[in-house]
Amino acid sequence: MAKKKQTLFECQHCGEQSVKWLGKCPSCGGWDSFIELNQAEQESLKYLSKQTSSDKQKAMPITKIEEDDVVRFSSNNTEFDLVMGGGIVPGSLTLIGGSPGVGKSTLLLKIAGNLAKSGKKVLYVSGEESAGQIKLRATRLDANEENLYLLPEISLEAIQNEMLRENYEAVIIDSIQTMYSDKLTSAPGSVTQVREITFELMRKAKESRIAMFIIGHITKDGSIAGPRVLEHMVDTVLYFEGEQSKEIRMLRGFKNRFGSTSEIGIFEMTANGLESAKNISNRFFSSSKEQSGSCLTVTAEGSRALILEVQALVSHSTNPNPKRSATGFDTNRLNMLLALLEKKLDLPLNSYDVFINISGGIKIKESSCDLAVIASIISSFRNRPISRESVLIGEVSLTGEIKDVFSMETRLREAISCGIKKAIISTKPKGIVGIKCFEVDEVSKMLELF
Repeated sequence: MAKKKQTLFECQHCGEQSVKWLGKCPSCGGWDSFIELNQAEQESLKYLSKQTSSDKQKAMPITKIEEDDVVRFSSNNTEFDLVMGGGIVPGSLTLIGGSPGVGKSTLLLKIAGNLAKSGKKVLYVSGEESAGQIKLRATRLDANEENLYLLPEISLEAIQNEMLRENYEAVIIDSIQTMYSDKLTSAPGSVTQVREITFELMRKAKESRIAMFIIGHITKDGSIAGPRVLEHMVDTVLYFEGEQSKEIRMLRGFKNRFGSTSEIGIFEMTANGLESAKNISNRFFSSSKEQSGSCLTVTAEGSRALILEVQALVSHSTNPNPKRSATGFDTNRLNMLLALLEKKLDLPLNSYDVFINISGGIKIKESSCDLAVIASIISSFRNRPISRESVLIGEVSLTGEIKDVFSMETRLREAISCGIKKAIISTKPKGIVGIKCFEVDEVSKMLELF
């Protein structure tokens, strides 16, 4: 009697496997994402598991293991080097994700041109555009160099043959979802294909000391499409953020085995492509006349401090459930701050709609702007403007206490360089001159300064 073949289903979002079909993936929560794998695809999975298993090695005392000497080379782009941790590491595998049209291909083609100008051989592989289209963009970016090679190809085997033909020092794959391997029968972009191709590229990067960059598409929720293991396999994960209607773009590091993930790179979209943004201090706030509902604060992104404008609109609501909306700020934290204002200051905000916006398209990921958000809400509610020469910095607790934040000296120096004369903070750091600091420890005491 023939042995019954075992069925296997796989989630096309995260790679979760199950012996039966599931409507909702228990791992990533995706709906209707499980598809049945045929016998050939199951054999491919067995092949991959054998390939990924390494040879047995004996454990060694950590005191006898020598440290790796990490040597970097510059991309000739200060913002990109900052996010990468000081430069590009040979043999590293970097994944860059972002929404369509944000400028991922433009950025990497510009980096490829910079590397080629410095004498390094670079291979740019594109599965989405023809060589003529890339050439047109390269002309605009001033990236036409003899050491920059273009390869419009989606076959992994053809790409590997090309990498054997020349001694490339950097390879760019645009994008990982368009590539496929002849060893697998599944379609390009499937979980199995993405996993196999990424593993082969990682192995090639480590063996040949080639710095590889792969571009990944993102899903509706903003995460990189493909199996979750993809982000675990690579050395660095970067996200390119920005609105197409605005010229400012930001490159954030979410994983970096060779450096910090707290730094961000700021770029400006110009007629010549993406350029490192210079003198960005006044890009995110306006020094125009004072208006109610507007307040300045200073946020820290790694070693960089940025002055931002927090805008608030408080209007009377006719609905039983007032609206609470925030752009660039956490909505849950906004609700917490509004509840604090109602309890500590007796503001009747339960019958008002409250809207918060962070100018410049910046998304605040820290709590140092709580004080500025509260001040802008009170300013809009009382229709009382706040001086444009003042900044408010501080974290607000549930008890109404204003707490210190990190890198206060860096924030105040940035404020001084932009002409700010007053700062409302909890504790003044030593050695700061050129700005008048008002120390407050509770939200109720802050009202005395308006």
